[in-house]
Amino acid sequence: MEKFHSFDDIKKSLENRETDCKAIVNYYLQNIQTKAHLNAFVEVYKDTALEQAAIVDEKIKSGKAGKLAGLVVGIKDVLVLKDHEVNASSKILKGFKSQFTSTAVQRLINEDAIIIGRLNCDEFGMGSSNENSSHGKVLNAADESRVPGGSSGGSAVAVQANLCTVSLGTDTGGSVRQPAAFTGLVGIKPTYSRVSRWGLIAYASSFDTIGVFSTNVADNALVLEIMAGSDNFDSTASKKPVPPYSELLHFDKRAKIAFFTETIESEALQTEIKANTLAVLDKLKKEGHQVEEVHFPLLKYTLPTYYILTTAEASSNLSRFDGVKYGYRSPHAHNLESMYKMTRTEGFGEEVKRRIMLGTFVLSASYYDAYFTKAQKVRRLIKDFTEELLNKFDYIVMPTTPSTAFKFGEHSNDPVAMYLEDLFTVQASVSGVPALSLPNGVDKSGLPIGIQVMANSFKEAELYAFGNYLMELNNN
Repeated sequence: MEKFHSFDDIKKSLENRETDCKAIVNYYLQNIQTKAHLNAFVEVYKDTALEQAAIVDEKIKSGKAGKLAGLVVGIKDVLVLKDHEVNASSKILKGFKSQFTSTAVQRLINEDAIIIGRLNCDEFGMGSSNENSSHGKVLNAADESRVPGGSSGGSAVAVQANLCTVSLGTDTGGSVRQPAAFTGLVGIKPTYSRVSRWGLIAYASSFDTIGVFSTNVADNALVLEIMAGSDNFDSTASKKPVPPYSELLHFDKRAKIAFFTETIESEALQTEIKANTLAVLDKLKKEGHQVEEVHFPLLKYTLPTYYILTTAEASSNLSRFDGVKYGYRSPHAHNLESMYKMTRTEGFGEEVKRRIMLGTFVLSASYYDAYFTKAQKVRRLIKDFTEELLNKFDYIVMPTTPSTAFKFGEHSNDPVAMYLEDLFTVQASVSGVPALSLPNGVDKSGLPIGIQVMANSFKEAELYAFGNYLMELNNN
């Protein structure tokens, strides 16, 4: 079977009866087996995927199939699926099986998508390289000595290496967009509250979003359109109506586009990424769009604001994992106090423990106002600045990452250097606005480069249309 380049290819093959869902699943299962060394999958749902494929094949024959019939999806190991194990790539949740399915995943299943397995990630979504996983590191298919990005590294590589059609990841500060840039994919962080978080193992509840990896904009738009919308299980999910994103991809207007001096002139920015970003901006100018350079004086505060607030929320959220009711429990404990201490010491990885301790510190009575309260005020300033700018401009364009995929171990002993990989992605997360990462060529080593587009809250339809236009512009 030839490689499918898009879900549209799959639908055409199914309509022409050149293949069926069972054959498509077997095709991906074969690819997963061949490329098992990449370590993208934590668990493959071979039997249930083939059973679901047979059911969907019957639905297609009777003309009752859903919009996603034939779409094969991998899900990040922080999204729950009923009767299947989920452990956020952490030892502390080893052996835990979910009793329900997350809303986002269930909505895809309701439209006859086929879930093929769960994907490796940084533990509890904390990391920018997928080196912080109890299941081991994920290899970037573009260069196996390089990281795939994080925390959704397995989700990115699964699509990059053609192990599934699309995948779901989560983006708290760049965990979909950064891996998408490192692997040459399209990756969306939707508006905060656009997609229900019911069934997502929390890292930082006021930042967490569920995003999509795909090879093209159309597939990405279709999957988000089906996942998005209000949910009775999640009171923070927006009740705003969801436009049919996949039907609104035509772009034919003159746009007002901003870019930041501080990102283009950043000392951290790799030369080729700067050149490719400026080349896109130049193309947009030549096409008649209004492109303006803008100062973003708060850029240097976005990363510390993000890490203060997310570690505080992580400290609170992860307190529930203690070995009492489920998951790992230390066999070395001799009383209740030692059970708590030893379970958490042995069950959590180094990066997770670092963030829990940082978060506990900023929430402590002596430092709450000095750090947490102050960071909340700065978050408001960043959000107001971003939204004010997006009321004047249609889009903000910037590099997705300061560098292309780095080598394994390069930042392992320097947490600050690792955190700086999120430099350009955290603004959208702190502000809650949607952001889309798109492929933008390669560097001299052949490693993918990403370009990021931000739009105002709930403007995903406009974001996808412009993203689709940008990809066409780059391909011409």
